Amino acid sequence: MSTITETIEIAVPVRTAYDQWTQFKSFPRFMTVVKRVEQVKPNVTTWVIGVGPVCREFQAEIVEQEPDSHLAWRSLERRPSHRGEVSFRSVGEGSTSVSVRLEVEPRGVAGVLTVAPGLTRRVVRAELGHFREYIEGLGEAGGAWRGTIRNGHVRPVEPEPPRSRVPCWPVG
Repeated sequence: MSTITETIEIAVPVRTAYDQWTQFKSFPRFMTVVKRVEQVKPNVTTWVIGVGPVCREFQAEIVEQEPDSHLAWRSLERRPSHRGEVSFRSVGEGSTSVSVRLEVEPRGVAGVLTVAPGLTRRVVRAELGHFREYIEGLGEAGGAWRGTIRNGHVRPVEPEPPRSRVPCWPVG
């Protein structure tokens, strides 16, 4: 199994970076190898990735997710299999360090691409750069999923505090 780790600093707060990362359907807007992402369940996604005419579809399960901290996943496919984690850490006012660790177990013909020297590392580095350009350009997240997942089990999103039932009367 080969392991790749890449880190990038982004000029947005942790919450903004994390919230945008949870918007998987937006990945094709800024990632060149991601063609489509569908959220099947809160913890299962279907991905279509590809370069040129070569495309591959796979499902991934989110096994751990903690808002503003990290998100870990594993592929549900056997060949080639992979797992990864993205973590978010504040590095000063309004800046975030985003680290991606990807473990890939190459198998069969599809695995040949994953063991090409440095190819996967270069792709991960480039796609992180695209994420930085995208979120810094927006300045704010286009949505968020603030739920928690532990051992593949989705925990409910913390409810918003109740609003006051006192009516707001027009003034003036």
